[in-house]
Amino acid sequence: MRSVDEHLSTILDTVEPLPPYETPLLDAVGLPICEDITATIDLPTFDNSAMDGYACRLVDLHGASRDTPVRLPVVGESAAGQSKAYGLSPGQAVKIMTGAPVPAGADVVVPIEWTDGGRASVSIVQEPSPGQHVRSRGEDVRAGDLLLNKGTIFGPRQVAIAAAVGRSLVKARPRPRVVVLSTGSELREPGEPLGFDSIYDSNSYCLSAAVRQAQAIAYRVGSVTDDPQELTNTLSDQLVRADMVVTSGGVSKGDYDVVKDVLTRVGTVEFTEVAMQPGKPQGFGVIGEDGTPIFTLPGNPVSSYISFEVFVLPAIRRMMGMLPYRRPLVQAKVTGGFGSPRERKQFVRASFEVTQSGAQVTPIGGHGSHLIGGLSMSNALIVVPEAQTEVAKDSTVDVMALDRVF
Repeated sequence: MRSVDEHLSTILDTVEPLPPYETPLLDAVGLPICEDITATIDLPTFDNSAMDGYACRLVDLHGASRDTPVRLPVVGESAAGQSKAYGLSPGQAVKIMTGAPVPAGADVVVPIEWTDGGRASVSIVQEPSPGQHVRSRGEDVRAGDLLLNKGTIFGPRQVAIAAAVGRSLVKARPRPRVVVLSTGSELREPGEPLGFDSIYDSNSYCLSAAVRQAQAIAYRVGSVTDDPQELTNTLSDQLVRADMVVTSGGVSKGDYDVVKDVLTRVGTVEFTEVAMQPGKPQGFGVIGEDGTPIFTLPGNPVSSYISFEVFVLPAIRRMMGMLPYRRPLVQAKVTGGFGSPRERKQFVRASFEVTQSGAQVTPIGGHGSHLIGGLSMSNALIVVPEAQTEVAKDSTVDVMALDRVF
């Protein structure tokens, strides 16, 4: 059998990052940018007021107090986005609003609370300090400043600075388009009636949700039957919109394992056994004229999901240029002991939490690959190395925290 690391290495050597392109700001949220972003303008772009009040010259306000107020004529008004350019002569004031340009010649803004609020003239009862309440041009950012490094994850704060300097597009890799389908004649859509030998298709929903959580684009096809021609036609139809294909089911050794049957004939998909539990039967390769990567995951729901986390998620992140590719492992004290199969890396469903005494993790349910109830209650996987056959209570284990952003 191939090890987990060997299989993942084969995948990451095959999958390439998608080419970057100019992306609208909001479409790039959550993606790493593929360029350095440099300011082309100053921020602020002009001297402006930090307060509602009056723009004045400091020299005209020496000694202003409630006992000896300074009265100045008001010669105009400056409002954000709707003012004309003012020049201030000695002994004058301009009424000004927050964010409005400070008139040439003015060097302070007196808050309206320090005045009588006059319109034709204003009485000022407190002397400001030099430059008070004036936001100077370029005090935040200077044209030519490096704002964001290549590889920075583009989030709300990064969107803010890009927009503030006038960028409407940034270079980023697109979100991979991932086609997801399940195979099996026994599968039914949720909401449809079940026969005595049929089950609902949870895999395509689970995997599509996992694709979305990975910030890629999921195209859920649903289920196809065990008819080889139907699968062949479906794959052919879907490749036009796929950067990646993920199937579940039909990869073991049964008579109706249609995925293995169809893709073996193609000759570009390798089916192998990986030394892991759950998720031993795996397939990976490329199909179609464009060499689209395809993952063929086991059909049992727990195996399918864990295989996605271990193999597909790193490939999606590589396509988007996001590092690290794999979920980082954290360490925690396990609250209960259990056994693990020799020579297989085991992934155990668990509940992970950080308490006052430290991180701890509790195994949930049994180890069966069909036990989806325990999977739904878990938020982590305990990762047990191939050489370890027993995990003792209160020992320290490696944990893959499934809901953490990385």
